[in-house]
Amino acid sequence: MTDKTAITDLTVLLVEDYEDARFAMRLDLESRGYRVIEAADGKTAVELALQEHPEIILMDLSLPLVDGIEATRQIRADETMQNVTIIAVTAHQESDFRQSARVSGFDAYVTKPIDMDWLLELIKGLRS
Repeated sequence: MTDKTAITDLTVLLVEDYEDARFAMRLDLESRGYRVIEAADGKTAVELALQEHPEIILMDLSLPLVDGIEATRQIRADETMQNVTIIAVTAHQESDFRQSARVSGFDAYVTKPIDMDWLLELIKGLRS
C-alpha cells in the first residue's frame, strides 16, 4: 500500500466531468501531497494545462466541449507540454478507445473504477 502521507511538489490537472468522482479523486490526491487543479471539460483542461504546466494530467475521455482525446492532442501540440505525463482515466475498455488514446499522446490508459494506490504507483513508474 502507498504511504498516504508522502509529500510531493507535483501538480496534477484532474480532468473529470462527473463532480463526485472529481471530488473524491482530488481529496485522495491532496491527502498524498499533490497540488490539484481541476477541469470539468476538455476546453478548460487545455487552457489550464497551458497556463499551469502541471507535471501530471489525469484525463477522462468522455468530456463536454472537447473530448479527452482531442484535448490531449491540443496539449501535446504545445512544445512546452512534451514532458507532461498524461494518463487516460476512463470507463471505456474497448480497444478502439485504447488505440485512439495511444495515438493522441497518452502515456497510459486506466479504466474506472480507479484503485488510487495502483494509479499513483503507475505515475511514479512513468515519471522515473
